[in-house]
Amino acid sequence: MSPLNQRRLDNFKRNKRGYWSFWIFAVLFVVSIGAELVANDKPVLAQYDGRWYFPVFKAYTETEFGGEFESEADYTDPYIQELIEEKNGRMFWPIVPFSYDTIDFELDSPPPTRPSRRHWLGTDDQGRDILARVIYGFRISVLFGLLLTLFSSVIGVAAGAVQGYFGGMLDLLAQRFIEIWQGLPVLYLLIIMASVIKPSFFSLLFLMTLFSWTALVGVVRAEFLRARNFEYVRAARALGVGDATIILRHTLPNATVATVTFMPFILSGSVTTLTALDFLGLGLPPGSPSLGELLKQGRENLHAPWLGLTAFFVLAILLSLLVFVGEAVRDALDPRKIFSKADAS
Repeated sequence: MSPLNQRRLDNFKRNKRGYWSFWIFAVLFVVSIGAELVANDKPVLAQYDGRWYFPVFKAYTETEFGGEFESEADYTDPYIQELIEEKNGRMFWPIVPFSYDTIDFELDSPPPTRPSRRHWLGTDDQGRDILARVIYGFRISVLFGLLLTLFSSVIGVAAGAVQGYFGGMLDLLAQRFIEIWQGLPVLYLLIIMASVIKPSFFSLLFLMTLFSWTALVGVVRAEFLRARNFEYVRAARALGVGDATIILRHTLPNATVATVTFMPFILSGSVTTLTALDFLGLGLPPGSPSLGELLKQGRENLHAPWLGLTAFFVLAILLSLLVFVGEAVRDALDPRKIFSKADAS
């Protein structure tokens, strides 16, 4: 690692709030990535007649456990459990024995039910475990935000680099186009498109990318406008170096700091956007695990405050972690703090 990057890493670690927020977020994200191993209505591992089965990763029929039907085995059915126990078998269940779409038909009262030992955060108005839906919803929200941030950043950096490097009429026309594009009523356009295109994870990602790529254009454009007149850039041009090489090797690194600094905040905005669309019913398909859908249920079931409170605290913690990480990254890449610390040492 270069001395400059080592100073940046040290600056990041000095921001204790951002440093620990990064690790907390990383742990939560890793747990949500393996959501099927944490919350599922299928056992992680099952032993039957001396053989091992992995129901989480592969579907097995009832006949493989001595049943009568060729359909997938329902491991919560006492009949299947008895068949496995007869062969001295056993099942290892996840911590939360419910998936995001599992409906509990053995509730003591009509749903939504209060938090209990069986359902740690209660159930929603359809009898589904809230903790399981939060784990799966957390994964979808973060993955959606990461992909949207990645695609938006690539397009925005490319557009800003071309504008700032070449300038002139190209920059003028592109700026006017961006001003018009940013002035479009995004919500109304999403409502119209949702009535034409069936909402899904990738269709929603595509539509949101169309309107979110402009976030980094201004920052990158300003960096390129400043850097294109540097002496080493002029020297590279005089030596006959191509424009693409100058952009990628000589000027783009100057814009990298500003780009990376803004990314955590773009990620938090992406998560908020998906939550808002799901809350309005314009996001993921019905039944999908979503924090916005949980907020909507909290609004529609005011007599079950645990629904709204769970969604609120999950979103508040997630967005706070992302903001704290963003602040730590900003401090780590700030040249004034980097060199002031170096001079002091």
